[in-house]
Amino acid sequence: MTRARFDNGGASLIVSGSGSPPQRASLNGARARVAGEITADEGEWSVRFRLLVSRWGGPALPMPSGAYRMSLTAEGGAELGADASVGRETFELFHAELVSGELLVRPPIDPAYESGEGSRALELRYTGGNTGARRLENAVFFESFYGRVAGCNPLAIDREIARIAPHVTRYWSVVDRSVPVPDGAIAVVDGSPEWWRARADARLLVVNDWLRRPFVRRDGQHVLQTWHGTPLKRLALHRRGFQPRRWAAVVRESLRWNVLLAQNGYASRVLRKAYAYLGGRPLLDRQLWVEGYPRNDVLTTGDGAAVRARLGIAPEEEVLLYAPTWRDDREEIVDFVDPERLAADRGAVVLVRGHSRTLLPGHDVTAPRVIDVTAYSDTAELMLAADALITDYSSVMFDFSVTGKPMHFLVPDLEHYRGALRGFYFDLLKRAPGPVARSHEELLTALDQDPAEYAERYATWRAAFNRLDDGHASERVVARLIDAGMITP
Repeated sequence: MTRARFDNGGASLIVSGSGSPPQRASLNGARARVAGEITADEGEWSVRFRLLVSRWGGPALPMPSGAYRMSLTAEGGAELGADASVGRETFELFHAELVSGELLVRPPIDPAYESGEGSRALELRYTGGNTGARRLENAVFFESFYGRVAGCNPLAIDREIARIAPHVTRYWSVVDRSVPVPDGAIAVVDGSPEWWRARADARLLVVNDWLRRPFVRRDGQHVLQTWHGTPLKRLALHRRGFQPRRWAAVVRESLRWNVLLAQNGYASRVLRKAYAYLGGRPLLDRQLWVEGYPRNDVLTTGDGAAVRARLGIAPEEEVLLYAPTWRDDREEIVDFVDPERLAADRGAVVLVRGHSRTLLPGHDVTAPRVIDVTAYSDTAELMLAADALITDYSSVMFDFSVTGKPMHFLVPDLEHYRGALRGFYFDLLKRAPGPVARSHEELLTALDQDPAEYAERYATWRAAFNRLDDGHASERVVARLIDAGMITP
């Protein structure tokens, strides 16, 4: 029989027992695994699980919210009983509870606000204009992919604001405190009182997806919608079928934005129509900026060797980045690539990057020479580290081309995706700047092709989509924000 307790000062779970000690101990979750530190003395043993962990050389942060099954393995592989329970413990950065050997980690929100009634009270305080006489703060409220990561265009804009306007306060919306935020920024957990206050008082909101929860714009408050990619697949009003509720939601959402950022002229035309965004109409105080993508600046200025070192990859290794988009008919990453088989057949390291929509419902891939980087905050850094990209219909294709490195398109469900799920804005087969494969075998053959065979297509592609991805997009965007008075340096 095992016993357990929390050590608040050490941010740990300690499990103990009598008899032969376990040889291995771990807490196993969908996106994280923690190994226990085992000690034994005179028939008594204990295991300490440290609940603050560091990933890829980053700061020690709580494990992602969710359930973690405890595993205690004896010599020979037999599982020891691990069914202890401990009541809820409030740590500074997270809450935890142990229920019959399963650790439940939650965001650090006061229990009073976790209930529907408590959450509703905060929402009503916000929507009812209960901000008193508070002035807007010279601050930016950032949110990337609904707080699942601190990345994409908002991250690049944060870095530039921190560089030239260090006195501007920077808040980051996060689903929990496992999400690392940039140095000097303040993390606010989604749904907490601090989150609602920061969102209400910041002079500028920078987001790359829809604004969740009710939004009431205060006088002098602005929203920069950076979006998160040049679209190949049809969006919003362009999706098949007329659905009045969806159309109303799209128009209502786009009316919240003051500025919409596009990577290139093609994207500006698509986004304007897909979101009925009448940018440039003075009476609506809405603008559409075409400035390149801030998130791609690092592709011309960053250090791929440094990223490889953080990921534990040797300089001489071949690195393949597999980054498919999500599917409307499934929650987890598509399984068209067996990363372990690809790594073995190719003799390469395979980085698996699931779409942000698969981050919470999915689970990390674990296999030799495979690194699941779905939770890695900055996709652009992964592109720097990679020698080649394998994707399907993801907008990552319009970003990776900044590097000039080979791209491969694995599309076994092309007809279904194009014909039933989404549809495209242009014919990918005719314009793809790299080989198109339908199977694992075809992909292996394509990886051996001479990239020069696609040089002309690649150059045409870059001229169409990457003209403004010159390493200075963040500078241009932040300069315009300052000129417009949305922030004060």
